[in-house]
Amino acid sequence: MTATAEPPTGTRRGASAVFAGILLSRIAGLVRLSLLRSQLGLGVAADAFAAAMRIPNLLQNLLGEGVLSASFIPVYSKMLADEDEDSGKVAGTVASLLIAATGVLVAVAVVFAEPVTKVLAFGFPPETFDLTVKLVRIVVVGTGLLVLSAWCLGVLNSHRRFFLPYVAPVLWNAAQIIVLVFVGLRSWSAEDTAEAVAWAVVIGSAAQLIIQLPAVLAVEPRLRHGLRKLWAPRHAQVRSVVTRFGPAVIGRGVVQLSAYIDQFLASFLAVGAVSALVTAQILYLLPISLFAMSVAAAELPEMSRQQQHLRGIAVRLAVGLERVWFYTGLVTVVYLFAGDLVVGMLFERSSFGPDATLLVTLVLGAYTLGMVPVAGGRLLQNALFSQGDVVTPAKLATVRVVVATVLGVVLMLQFEQIFVYDGRISGWSGSVFPVLEALPASVRANEALPLRAGTVGLALGAAVGAWIEFALLRSRVAFLLGRRRVAAGRIMPLVVAAAAGIAAIGLTRYLTRGWPLTMRAIVVTFIGSLAYLIAALARHVGPARELFDSVARLVRRGPRGRSPVG
Repeated sequence: MTATAEPPTGTRRGASAVFAGILLSRIAGLVRLSLLRSQLGLGVAADAFAAAMRIPNLLQNLLGEGVLSASFIPVYSKMLADEDEDSGKVAGTVASLLIAATGVLVAVAVVFAEPVTKVLAFGFPPETFDLTVKLVRIVVVGTGLLVLSAWCLGVLNSHRRFFLPYVAPVLWNAAQIIVLVFVGLRSWSAEDTAEAVAWAVVIGSAAQLIIQLPAVLAVEPRLRHGLRKLWAPRHAQVRSVVTRFGPAVIGRGVVQLSAYIDQFLASFLAVGAVSALVTAQILYLLPISLFAMSVAAAELPEMSRQQQHLRGIAVRLAVGLERVWFYTGLVTVVYLFAGDLVVGMLFERSSFGPDATLLVTLVLGAYTLGMVPVAGGRLLQNALFSQGDVVTPAKLATVRVVVATVLGVVLMLQFEQIFVYDGRISGWSGSVFPVLEALPASVRANEALPLRAGTVGLALGAAVGAWIEFALLRSRVAFLLGRRRVAAGRIMPLVVAAAAGIAAIGLTRYLTRGWPLTMRAIVVTFIGSLAYLIAALARHVGPARELFDSVARLVRRGPRGRSPVG
């Protein structure tokens, strides 16, 4: 590789810290989800809990991490780079605004939980709806605390403190894991289990916030609020944050906002659809969080410090995209060609049977078709945010959501005619194509009937929308940087690596027929990943060489932790 292709120091160190923090929190999240699915399956209580967790999270996405990353971090990071003494006042004022806005919205959500649930989960049958309302009133309090936790993340990231804010969600997951283990030993009903876990969400949210506050006060001892003189000339930076806030809601939070639309539509599908959708989304978003978010979170403050250096931004962007595509390309191969083994290994036990595994695998596969553009889009948005442009990402995100919604509605009605029964897909059940209306409510609410695949249509619509948004973002960023293409020449080597991984997975699946599920999943995934890595090394893919060198250094250090070389 040339010198210009080497990853910038800020990218490597910051991205590694974010990756480590997210990895630990996501592992805890997978343990939590596995326990939750084993006790709730894909039934009424599972749908209600999944919807209850999604509905108040709309508040977090409107005021939390994604939007603060686009509106607050660029402004605050620039002030730190300029050694502006008012940085503490700006951070404190933004916190005060968030506390005021969050307090009002949480109170409204608690009082009006029923109409809020009706808007976002209109299609639920009465039993599922009533339980969802009850759970929303509990978990929304915890979500309010998570908004303030996201503000802590913004402050710490701007000071290049990455690990703590991204590992803090381990406490959020741990609280729920403890409750799930306790409830499992006592064999509670699914409804009582869902309520107990909802209270654990509140406790975990408080712990996630509290653990970050001392670090925030340490890096920003000048923290002050300035609401009384908010519109004074010296608060121009605060006004800049507020001005960017609205467009950033759409531009940065589109993945989450699109997920809420999917949930609303899924509430018109057969029982199990919402919980299957959310389970697939968690697995789908895992690599995006690990790889795209780790690089994007480290790069946004650095790009914001280099607003006038477009060539430096172009180098950072190209290297970041190659790194993100290398890892998400590998996960795409695994999810598409060994997804059933991964889902089965993680969840197939107790109330989660083979039919549930197949349905979640189908939804996950459809979402995975859009993983590469979603991951790359995070970095492309960063390039625009660093230049103060939050409007273009918002416009393009709107296009994505419209395409995904329209196409998703059409496709979900068609795929809802497909049964998932006895570990197989059983056909169109005699319906005439195209189908233009949802199933009767009595059919959708019947847990005794086979699962249906309507959620696959929603996931396919999301994937198509993601590719359209990515193409438009890439074109806009290329124009901004004065280049014909962004990250040209870095795609074909990864395509070759993907082909090698697919071939290895296919052969290994054939050779391991009849093996225990967990062992087979591990072996197939490992061999496929190894083939992908070897092919990427042969094609001189930078991140593959970095990964290989990192592993080699760990091996050379030996049991004492010190390298015998040098």
